Amino acid sequence: MSALFNFHSFLTVILLGICACTYFKMQFPAILDRKTGFRGFFWKAARIGERLSPWVAVGCFMMGFSVIFF
Repeated sequence: MSALFNFHSFLTVILLGICACTYFKMQFPAILDRKTGFRGFFWKAARIGERLSPWVAVGCFMMGFSVIFF
C-alpha cells in the first residue's frame, strides 16, 4: 500500500523527511540554501526540524514506539 493512502505511513514519511532534511542542512548547508522552487520545499522541511526540534524528537519517539509495539 502506498504511503499516500495509509495515514500512519504518510506521517512516517513526512517525519523522516523532516529529520533527513535537517540532518543534511546541518552537514552540508550549501545544498539547501535556495528558498524557492523544488529545493525550497526541502529548505522549509529543514527549517521545521530546526525550530520545532523538541516536537520532532517526540514525534520520532512516538513513531518508533508505535512501529515496534503496534
